Amino acid sequence: MRARRLRSVGARAAVAGVFALAGLLFATSALTSRGTDLRSDTADLGALVAERSRLNDQRAARVGELRAEVDALSGAVAAAGGSAGSDPLSDPALGIASGALPVTGPGLTVTLDDAPDHVRPATASPDDLVVHQQDVEAVVNALWAGGAEAMTIVDQRVVSTSAVRCVGNVLVLQGRTYSPPYAISAIGDPAALRAALAASPQIDVYLQYVDAYGLGWSVQAHEDPDALVLPAFDGPTDFTAARVDA
Repeated sequence: MRARRLRSVGARAAVAGVFALAGLLFATSALTSRGTDLRSDTADLGALVAERSRLNDQRAARVGELRAEVDALSGAVAAAGGSAGSDPLSDPALGIASGALPVTGPGLTVTLDDAPDHVRPATASPDDLVVHQQDVEAVVNALWAGGAEAMTIVDQRVVSTSAVRCVGNVLVLQGRTYSPPYAISAIGDPAALRAALAASPQIDVYLQYVDAYGLGWSVQAHEDPDALVLPAFDGPTDFTAARVDA
């Protein structure tokens, strides 16, 4: 990125680990916000629960691996003369990974929207005509998988503690509410990001609803190095409450 050059190979490796961990944590945000898959076409709830449990175990194991990797890379940076506990505002690598610094670069903007008011097919239920939490999460997860280096949803920077939640027909993100359309911008290689969107099974399901019911979907590429300017995260990153399920 033009304005944010990483200062060492060790720092680049540390940031890669942090981004991978942030993406994986966001992928599990449906559990945090109690999301429900409203577009699932399976009626076998027992098999669905078993599959979700298996995936959760895999993700928990992967989170542990990534945390150990980040700790090892941070130690390597410190041993090479860096500071693993330095202020992210003074370290571009940590600042980008944590969302503490704004980022500039090429990428994609994906926009999701509810179906127009005049679109009311006889076979459609109200849930078929609106964007759901899982749809936003599917786009975010695909963009992380495609190598996104930084991301925003509407006007908010996405960090490892970000969780999307739908309440009625509005989106709640970090205490703020938004109505559609929902624009999701990611900095990264536009071709790789677009390929990741095309490879996502969840997005494929959403696109079927786009064709059947007129839900909004657009993908805009930003090729110029200065095309996207994503703001720094301006909310709290600490946890104010936690609960361990029995």
